[in-house]
Amino acid sequence: MGDAQKLTPDEQVAFARDAFENADDLTVAVEEEFALLDPATLELTNRFEELQDAAGGSELEEHLVGELIASEIEVKTGRCDTFAEAFERMAERRAQLGELVDAQGVALAATGTHPWSRWQDQRIIDTPHYRRNEEILKYVVWRNNSFGIHVHVAVRGADRAIAVCNAYRNVLPELLALSASSPFVEDAVTGLHSARTQIFTRMFPRCGVPDAYEGWADFERYVRFLYSTGSIDEHTQLWWSVRPHLAFPTVEVRICDAQPDLGDAQSLAALIFSLGARFARAIDEGEPLPSLPGRLIEENFWRAIRTGMSGGMIGFASGDVVPARRRIEQLIEWVEPVARDLDTARFLAVPDANAAERQYARLGEVGSPREVFAELVRRPRERVA
Repeated sequence: MGDAQKLTPDEQVAFARDAFENADDLTVAVEEEFALLDPATLELTNRFEELQDAAGGSELEEHLVGELIASEIEVKTGRCDTFAEAFERMAERRAQLGELVDAQGVALAATGTHPWSRWQDQRIIDTPHYRRNEEILKYVVWRNNSFGIHVHVAVRGADRAIAVCNAYRNVLPELLALSASSPFVEDAVTGLHSARTQIFTRMFPRCGVPDAYEGWADFERYVRFLYSTGSIDEHTQLWWSVRPHLAFPTVEVRICDAQPDLGDAQSLAALIFSLGARFARAIDEGEPLPSLPGRLIEENFWRAIRTGMSGGMIGFASGDVVPARRRIEQLIEWVEPVARDLDTARFLAVPDANAAERQYARLGEVGSPREVFAELVRRPRERVA
């Protein structure tokens, strides 16, 4: 939240509204979370503060932040005027982070969960924000050892931002199915494609699929209610899978698992950005967008958690079940006119398999989740030609 954390609740809401009204439309930023590992054992290791100190004075310093536990690190592209810029920054940040951890004797991984490290062994980082989260949430925050990728899409206009948020709700299951990368946790082969989502969205309050709001005033009434009742403060915010951010004039999509492969992360971010732009155009042109009730979105949400791209998504307009892969292809087809205009079409692709499917396939060959994970550890540091 940055400096906005110093604002009163009333000031915070007013600040957010004004920021959206004056935003530069369709800028983009990407945040990626990585697990910090002991290179010998591949256990999670509480080394964030050392890495933060080591990054001091470097270009990476301002783009590197802590994220709850000391065995996790986040890198940010920063605000980018075009997605092509964000695409390059994602590769650059991974390369910079790889060089940093190599110099400090730390390994990296980018899957939604760690396959076996115990949450009891992870330390909450010592900041006012996370001390407050721990004070309020206790077991819920201790248990959240998970890693994701977040995409921020700037939207000009407070009501327009809410409308874009509402539209994103409908496609959260497809984005999760595409990104699922967490089949293993607590030394268990879970049978899920995104154990991260089951842990995070089912445990945290005000998480998962948000309600649709009629406009900024409707959203603001709810936020003010939460502030007035002490349900949230500047440190305990809305953890929805998509949300209007209260510190930056962006709609933040938070549903996706971390991606082992840079190319998959870039393509996923390109789709999320393109969808945001396509939603905004539809709103501007009066094109109808569906507004599904949460209970129906939750049906596809569970399908994405359980079977990722291997299963099907319910088509609520037709009443049939469509292969998840085909549903994602349909989204890419729908955004293509805007993607061409924004030069993101070249980044859009549906992989042969998502990261969870690849891990399950490899498990059948090597027989051990630990061996599968070991093969993925090097991936976040690979450069792109």
